[in-house]
Amino acid sequence: MTTRLNPYISFRDNARDAINFYESVFGGELTLSTFGDFQVSDDPAEADKVMHSMLVAPSGLTIMAADTPNGMDYNPGNNMSVSLSGESADEAELRGYWDKLSDGGTVTMPLEQAPWGDSFGMCVDKFGIAWLVNIAGEHQAQQ
Repeated sequence: MTTRLNPYISFRDNARDAINFYESVFGGELTLSTFGDFQVSDDPAEADKVMHSMLVAPSGLTIMAADTPNGMDYNPGNNMSVSLSGESADEAELRGYWDKLSDGGTVTMPLEQAPWGDSFGMCVDKFGIAWLVNIAGEHQAQQ
């Protein structure tokens, strides 16, 4: 797999409904993880909320979506990010993009190992665009 660039849409409590709708529109394979799956929230009300979902359509379209945690601001209209993702073999390329995108911007989550085993980071570039960078861990590359 090569580096993938796609939209990442944030929702407030309805990401599951939205991504299921997009699956009905575009078809494809849907994967979904909740905050409870990775025990990444101390709020029991967030256990079933979508931490991450990804729809890969047969046409090659990819859409990612998640619920915004209760403790974070949610502003419709500002709820879209750009996601860069790839395999561990692409790590140097992806870290290079990260370094350039975050330079002069704001790092909101450092690019480091995440609970699910990948390296993950979030930043807002100097032009105000939110970026997510995910580098698949060795477990993903072997599958």
